Amino acid sequence: MKVLILEDEALSATRASQLLLECNPKTEVLGTLESVEEAAAWFNDNPEPDLLLLDIHLSDGLCFGLFERIAVKCPVIFTTAYDRYALQAFKMNSIDYLLKPLDKQDLTRALAKYEALNPTREVVPIDLENLRNTLQLLTKKYKTRFLVKYADNLLFKNVDELAYFYADDRVVFLVTNDGKKYLIDNNLESLEEVLDPAVFFRVNRKIIAKIDAIQKVKTLFSSRLQVFLAPPFNQDVYVSKYKSQEFKSWLDS
Repeated sequence: MKVLILEDEALSATRASQLLLECNPKTEVLGTLESVEEAAAWFNDNPEPDLLLLDIHLSDGLCFGLFERIAVKCPVIFTTAYDRYALQAFKMNSIDYLLKPLDKQDLTRALAKYEALNPTREVVPIDLENLRNTLQLLTKKYKTRFLVKYADNLLFKNVDELAYFYADDRVVFLVTNDGKKYLIDNNLESLEEVLDPAVFFRVNRKIIAKIDAIQKVKTLFSSRLQVFLAPPFNQDVYVSKYKSQEFKSWLDS
């Protein structure tokens, strides 16, 4: 198996090369390149490798620039420094994406998938537009604090102080870890846009809960889930059967 590595960090490139050989001693590393410019020139002058191990960020920009200049037909395994939760968004594609620093077990699984999906070196399509959209989501800046009303005063609460948000008719309250609640000028729909989905989940029409506020989850006969919050909410909290699988996946991410 002939592999080309695109990685702009020398230590990461060396580690990738070593791990590839450990995973498969018959691997031939064709080279390590650090920029889109170098990669484009390499593809123009050489036959395609069997596999491309490609970092998202290269020394002269994002790797997408390579696909805009060259019709890359070989399978690609991307690497990224984004956290594990964000990495799940990438895995919606058929290509593998690995978290840096590379782990031997993860790379072994990725190579096994490559062999299984490409026994005859079939071309794996790269959805460039989806990759761009995903990267935009991963680099989105989520709110770290909220302005709240308390009597005649305006205060701010940091995200690490929050437990959950709930709607009471058209009014939305923020509840802190110590059980205090504050009125805020947001609706739950707008909050969903600015809260980190790795940390917050829209449990139902009334509540967005932070992962740390979920004390216990009970499975009900109707396939619904009952959620127990801390501090306690003044009503029973349920996740519908239609949303229960998504909720469980979020808890397990």
